[in-house]
Amino acid sequence: MVSAVFHNPSEASEVTKLTKVAPNVSNVAPVAPPFDWSSLLLKVLPPLCGIGLLLGIWALLTMNSTTFPTPAATWTEAVKLFADPFYQNGPNDQGLGWNIWYSLKRVAVGFGLAALVGIPMGFLIGRVTFINNMLSPLISLLRPVSPLAWLPIGLMVFKSADPAAIWTIFICSIWPMIINTAVGVQRVPEDYLNVAKVLNLSEWKIVTRILLPSVLPYMLTGVRLSVSTAWLVIVAAEMLTGGVGIGFWVWDEWNNLNVAHILIAIFVIGIVGLLLEQLLMSVAKRFSFE
Repeated sequence: MVSAVFHNPSEASEVTKLTKVAPNVSNVAPVAPPFDWSSLLLKVLPPLCGIGLLLGIWALLTMNSTTFPTPAATWTEAVKLFADPFYQNGPNDQGLGWNIWYSLKRVAVGFGLAALVGIPMGFLIGRVTFINNMLSPLISLLRPVSPLAWLPIGLMVFKSADPAAIWTIFICSIWPMIINTAVGVQRVPEDYLNVAKVLNLSEWKIVTRILLPSVLPYMLTGVRLSVSTAWLVIVAAEMLTGGVGIGFWVWDEWNNLNVAHILIAIFVIGIVGLLLEQLLMSVAKRFSFE
């Protein structure tokens, strides 16, 4: 320890005053950077301008229309609908919330079954050359078929509208998951597999320790594409099969010539599909290696 020696008492008093006045640098809180309002404005302003442009064109085109509702009239009907979205007045008269819920349940079941079948099949196709050569022509043949072309097959086999709609979702959701998973397996670096051979790893360890972490971003991309396709298909399938669901609700409102409710359903379908896609995109980003 070095002690300071002051020959003049005034010098010691000056140092004491400076010590008391000088702030402790370690206790000073860091200064927060100023909020970047310009970046926030650039993110918020373009979508608002796009929505405003859509509403402006819509209002201009329906200014003198007696059949097509204006944005204001559609908004008034939307407020009435969402004031009680879960009412029940019988099996064929239920609120919009219940119809969305039943559609989401069908999408979840069909999509879940497609994931249980499609992801393991994608691993097999990408891992085994014989299976790849055997199934690739079948996938190329069946994948371009419209999903609604499978709906009569489901009605004939299951004798019921609900499982037929789930079957249609299953058959349209499975292809993106198979193809993306298989592509991800085929793009795993060969060096990883050579190390697995040197270490004499079992096939289970190769799949769980090497393939799955590398293939996960591809697999999640297939899942995101599949759920978007499933949500598109369920609306058309429910229009044809009837029952309860957002698609049946749209068709029922058309039979009642209630165009405002149809427009509301279009916006609701788009918002729900956007939320599903954004949710899966956020999950995919968390597991991305980029």
